[in-house]
Amino acid sequence: MALLKPVTHLAFIRASSGRSAELGARLRDLLEPSLSAPGCLSFTVQRSQADADLWLLSGSWRDQQAMTGYFESPTLQVFGELVQAQVVSSLDLHTFG
Repeated sequence: MALLKPVTHLAFIRASSGRSAELGARLRDLLEPSLSAPGCLSFTVQRSQADADLWLLSGSWRDQQAMTGYFESPTLQVFGELVQAQVVSSLDLHTFG
């Protein structure tokens, strides 16, 4: 049996000018479904104290397979919507394990 190796993702998301409150509300809407996702160990949304347009979305997962399944889930369609609506100006995703 293979050992499960927990993984974490950190997404730094910058709101377009004047859209930070809207972005924050949409990101907070991800909390409940993300925490309920198979293999989710923790999930948080935080706003930068130094830059009101910068948000951090972080999640810890049981293993790479659980995180990959989450990234492929309909829950994350919100990112495509936010980019198309020009609510997000940039997104920088990092994975650690």
